[in-house]
Amino acid sequence: MADPVSQALATRLMTEGGDARIRLDPTSGLNRYFSAPRPSGVLAYASSTANDISPGAFAHVLQQAVLIAPEGDMSGADYARQLERLRSRIRAAYAIASDVDIVFAPSGTDLEYVALACTAGRAPAGTHNVLLGADEVGSGCIYSAFGQYFAESTALGVPTRAGQPVAGLGETHVDMIDVPVRDADGYGRRSAEIADAIRASLGSAAGRHPLIHVVHGSKTGLILPGLGDIDALRAERPTTFVVDACQARITPAAIAAYLDRGAIVFITGSKFMGGPPFSGFALIPPALAAAAQPLAAGFATLFRRAEWPSGWPGAEQLPDDANPGLLLRLEASIFELERFSGLSPAAAERVILAFHAAVRSEIVEPLGIRRVAPYPRGERDEADSHPIEMRTLSTLDLSRLGGGERTFEHAQGWHKALLGRGIRLGQPVKCVRLADEGWGATLRIGLTMWQVADRAALSAPEAEQAFRSDMRAIAAGLRLLAGKGS
Repeated sequence: MADPVSQALATRLMTEGGDARIRLDPTSGLNRYFSAPRPSGVLAYASSTANDISPGAFAHVLQQAVLIAPEGDMSGADYARQLERLRSRIRAAYAIASDVDIVFAPSGTDLEYVALACTAGRAPAGTHNVLLGADEVGSGCIYSAFGQYFAESTALGVPTRAGQPVAGLGETHVDMIDVPVRDADGYGRRSAEIADAIRASLGSAAGRHPLIHVVHGSKTGLILPGLGDIDALRAERPTTFVVDACQARITPAAIAAYLDRGAIVFITGSKFMGGPPFSGFALIPPALAAAAQPLAAGFATLFRRAEWPSGWPGAEQLPDDANPGLLLRLEASIFELERFSGLSPAAAERVILAFHAAVRSEIVEPLGIRRVAPYPRGERDEADSHPIEMRTLSTLDLSRLGGGERTFEHAQGWHKALLGRGIRLGQPVKCVRLADEGWGATLRIGLTMWQVADRAALSAPEAEQAFRSDMRAIAAGLRLLAGKGS
């Protein structure tokens, strides 16, 4: 076991090299998502928002931290070597071909800049970016997908402001439209309807190259549009697709299907993967990498050189130093990915279905609530076709919990109050409509890869009992809060 100084250094480093969301409050010792990069005794099913680090991943990070100088210093060359090693591990875990490039970023929000870099110069007027479900992806993506800064500083410590254009990217080169993924009543829209909305948006894209987002596992588990509609859109005009799989609830087969269609795939390490916030990477198909234009000047305020593949045009202008915090966060995430990838499909499915059943039997049924459907109204069969990883997330509709109408604001209060009881769930999402057209109360319960791996080591009855016990504790907390009328 590492000494306390090493533990403190590793924890500190993992809160550096990102934007303000990663910083810990000096009083609570937690970030704004109420997590921290150290093991915690909290009953946490919050993988749809952010995670603490598991004991196993923390031990792994401590081993890696000794490679960094005592004060957290690291050379650009060492950083490049370590990131190249991580690229090899990611390719192995997801069975990705060696000609697929991997770009690292300090958050899923920053990954949007990578997609814009891949479409730069494809059309004379720039890029027409079609974002799906702004409420179902990260809020900062509205800025970064527009080629703008989204926070008061970047991961390089460069002062910025939300909405300020990134030099060479956001001034006139990008326009953006958001296509909602849920209807006015809060139900998921059909894939064909989404595809038609995308087609309609392209009418304003004269002279611009379309960059169309695909949502693979939104904040509430939606996958839109489907592969058939993606293929139809691809056949109609030159288009680039980017898959927002930032929740990491995606299989190697799904990744391969998207890459085969020339789509960029975004994945983050801090959601289902289970690493601490924030880290992410983009998988770039070879044809897009080969046609890439030099990075815009503003990328030197966003990325370090080693985070882009060797030889990427314009990467030589990026700072040639290191981000040890991002490296350690990635180390934790890929450690968990490898553990999960090492499970047999049968073992993973057994654990995930036990979790899914426990949510139903110990929360949904006793509290008389429902799960928000991760599929369009009347299309239950679609959910059955989703990969098993999608059942690691349940969005609870709490709008009728305890009688009366419970609002989104109630859920925000419950989320914080549960923390006082040692329970952390995923933050509420606006996906349930009330009679007055306001938003109803929701909270999300999500597994991580490391929880699946840990429970897979138990017998089936032991895993089932452990999940039932956890869900009963959550139900008791929700029942108490609703009974207080808070």
